[in-house]
Amino acid sequence: MESLESTRFCSVTLLLISLLWFIPSSLALQQHEENPTIIRTMEDFSGYPIHEPGQFVSINLASSLSVDAQGLQNQIDELSNFSDAPSPSVTRVLYTDKDVKARSYVKNLMKLAGLTVREDAVGNIFGKWDGSEPNLPAVATGSHIDAIPYSGKYDGVVGVLGAIEAINVLKRSGFKPKRSLEVIMFTSEEPTRFGISCLGSRLLAGSKELAEALKTTVFDGQNVSFIEAAKSAGYAEDKCDNLSSVFLKKGSYFTFIELHIEQGPILEEEGLDIGVVTAIAAPASLKVEFEGNGGHAGAVLMPYRNDAGLAAAELALAVEKHVLESESIDTVGTVGILELHPGAINSIPSKSRLEIDTRDVDEARRNTVIKKIQESANTIARKRKVKLSEFKIVNQDPPALSDKLVIKKMAEAATELNLSHKMMISRAYHDSLFMARISPMGMIFIPCYKGYSHKPEEYSSPEDMANGVKVLSLALAKLSLD
Repeated sequence: MESLESTRFCSVTLLLISLLWFIPSSLALQQHEENPTIIRTMEDFSGYPIHEPGQFVSINLASSLSVDAQGLQNQIDELSNFSDAPSPSVTRVLYTDKDVKARSYVKNLMKLAGLTVREDAVGNIFGKWDGSEPNLPAVATGSHIDAIPYSGKYDGVVGVLGAIEAINVLKRSGFKPKRSLEVIMFTSEEPTRFGISCLGSRLLAGSKELAEALKTTVFDGQNVSFIEAAKSAGYAEDKCDNLSSVFLKKGSYFTFIELHIEQGPILEEEGLDIGVVTAIAAPASLKVEFEGNGGHAGAVLMPYRNDAGLAAAELALAVEKHVLESESIDTVGTVGILELHPGAINSIPSKSRLEIDTRDVDEARRNTVIKKIQESANTIARKRKVKLSEFKIVNQDPPALSDKLVIKKMAEAATELNLSHKMMISRAYHDSLFMARISPMGMIFIPCYKGYSHKPEEYSSPEDMANGVKVLSLALAKLSLD
C-alpha cells in the first residue's frame, strides 16, 4: 500500500513538472521569435527534439541574422584600391602585382573569419569552416575578384566578400553547421589576359583540354606564357606539367551557391530585392578571319575590289539577323572585336578579324545560330571574292540549370526574411556554369544601378548587398543541415 502511494506521488510530481515545462514552452513556441537557448535546454532535458530537423533554422535563424553592411562596403572600397586604373575604375588582371595583393587581402579576411585557407596550383583560393560532420561533402559559395580594364568594383567581388561576411553572420548568430561551409575565390573568371574565361572553375570542373592547352598558352600582349605568369604570382611552381591536380571530382560539394549583382536592370525596375536564378545561358565564342587583296583607296576601282573589311561588316550584320530570327529574347549575339589590316584610312583592308559571342539558355537554338553564321561567312566570302581563312569555334559551353533543392532553399530564405523575389535566368555566365558540373548549383542576384556592369558606374547599395548576404547565409545554413 505504501509502495503504491509512493508511486502515485511520484507520478503526480512528474506530471506537475511536465506541465511546468510544457506551458511556458508552448507559449514560447507560439511566439514569432523563439529563444534558441530555451529550446536547446528543453531538448537536452527531454532527450527529444522540439522541432523537426531543419525547422529550428527556419523559425529562429532568420530573425537573428545581422549583416555588417557598412563593414562590407568598406571592404569592397578597400579592395578596389588594388587596381591598375584610377578610381572609380577598377582594372585587376590575372597574376599582376595588383591581383596578387588583392588575393592577399582576401586570404586575410578569410583567416579573420576563422576559416582554414588553402590554394591550388592556379590560385583558386578556398576558405573552410568545418562542420560537425566534416566528412560529408561541404556546401560551397563564392565568386571572383578579377576585373576587366576600366570596370567597376562589385562584379564578382560581392560574391567573395559577401560570402565571407555570410560566414561571419552565421557565426554571430550562434549557428553551428553540420556540413562544412567553404568559400571559394575563383581564378580569372574574366578572359582579359589569356583569352580564357572562368579559367579556375573550368579547371576545377576537370577540363583536360584546358589543362593541356595552358602548358603552351601565350596569349598575353607582352608575350608572357600562362605558366610564366602563374609562377610570377607564386603558383604552379612544381605542378606546371600537371594542372590536373586542380580537378575536383563530381560530388566534391553537396551544393554550390553564388551571390552576384544582376548585371541587368530587371530587379531594380521591378522594385524587387532578390533574383533566384533558375538557369545560366550557354556562351559560345567564334573567331572569324577574311583575307582580300587590299590596295590603294583611290587607285582600285569599286568593281575590282576584294575588300576584307566589308566582308567582316556584312558578317557582323548577319550575326544580328540570325539572332533575331530565333524569335527568342534569350538568344543574343555580339561582335565584340572587329579588326582591320593594315588599318590605314587610305588603304583597302586586306585582312579582317571578328570575335563573336552568342549565347542562349537553349543550347540547340544557340547552335543553330552558330551554324547560320558559318553559312553566311562562306556565302559572303564567295560573293565578295575574299578568302574565309578561319572560322573557329573557340568554346561552345552547354547551359546550366540550377538545382531544384538549391532553388527551393534560396526561395525559402528570401520568403522567411520577408524579401521580395522572382525566378529569373542569368544571361551573363559565371563560375557557377562550371561548378554545375561538380555539384548541384544555384545563384542569388541582387539589384544593381540601372543594370550597369563592366563599367565604373557599376553599383549596388549596402542595403541590397546586405539582403543578398542574408539570403545566402540562411540558404547555406539550411543546406548545411541536409
